[in-house]
Amino acid sequence: MSIFSHPDFSDHEGVYFASDPETGLKVIIAVHSTARGPAAGGTRFWHYDTDAEAVTDALRLSKAMSYKNAAAELPLGGGKAVIMKPEGTFDRTALFAAYGRAIERLSGSYITAEDVGVTPADMDVIHTQTQCVAGLSTGEAASGDPSPITAEGVFRGLQVGAEHIWGSENLTGKTVAVQGLGHVGYALCEKLHRAGAKLLVADINEEVIAKAVSELSAVKVGVADIHAQEADIFAPCALGGALNAKTVPDMKAKLIAGAANNQLRDDSVMSLIEEKGIIYLPDYVLNAGGIINVAAEVSGEYNQAWVEEKLVGLKATIKTILEVSTAQKISTLRVANQIAEERLKRA
Repeated sequence: MSIFSHPDFSDHEGVYFASDPETGLKVIIAVHSTARGPAAGGTRFWHYDTDAEAVTDALRLSKAMSYKNAAAELPLGGGKAVIMKPEGTFDRTALFAAYGRAIERLSGSYITAEDVGVTPADMDVIHTQTQCVAGLSTGEAASGDPSPITAEGVFRGLQVGAEHIWGSENLTGKTVAVQGLGHVGYALCEKLHRAGAKLLVADINEEVIAKAVSELSAVKVGVADIHAQEADIFAPCALGGALNAKTVPDMKAKLIAGAANNQLRDDSVMSLIEEKGIIYLPDYVLNAGGIINVAAEVSGEYNQAWVEEKLVGLKATIKTILEVSTAQKISTLRVANQIAEERLKRA
């Protein structure tokens, strides 16, 4: 299949394939749009069963980054990279250095940061080869791991959703089923626990589940069952595709609000969500805290007040989406897409 006939190709400006046999690097860098600025988006380091899966992930995630950055009104375009995790043993430092060289060859059109499977230490290695990297642990504008800011944005948006449904941002007594306790998912759980919410949690990492049970009074749930729990809110914070034709019919939550990218298996799933009477907060709007933090670092002078202003804006955008969706009787996803597409057109 040609990349141009791929069902997830959406007039991407460029899709780049790079390899380095010595380190085992195989990476796809998808630049969806540079209309608002250099394409920015994290790097995902994951095991893919096929090359086709990696390509699909890169195409979908990069388009979502264009929409995310536009919705957050950031001076950045949208891009994403996925590195196919090598089988067996490999030199991680050498691999990420090779990846840094691949980014440098794109002459500033793509700026990377962390995503699933990648750490601030990896960003530091990439930085030895290119300046087109953020989420650094050292440096004049370094902001470190953006995960806590992502979690803060999700939490604030979740509060807006709660007010829309129950008339108050107060989450005391609300049950939240959290799928995935990575850096963002666990940070979100900590915020929910402090806010008085009851936590149901699922993750393949038994150690982090035990920590949540011990520290946050969470209740462990099976990975295959977390979506179907008797919960007020379902928060997908793992990989994409959690909302699909198999899971949505079993959901009992009134609100879906999580940090995962590409939560919908495809846009047609929105009709199933609406039929269930569930309110869905579009993922790329809700989880923009991390890229907001990255944008502050990319500017060359990290400004916490600017980040806070953008988080306030994120919350306002979520409120607008809910209000317009209710008034016009159209899906929240459609409203969010209209906002993002209009801002892209203006650019």
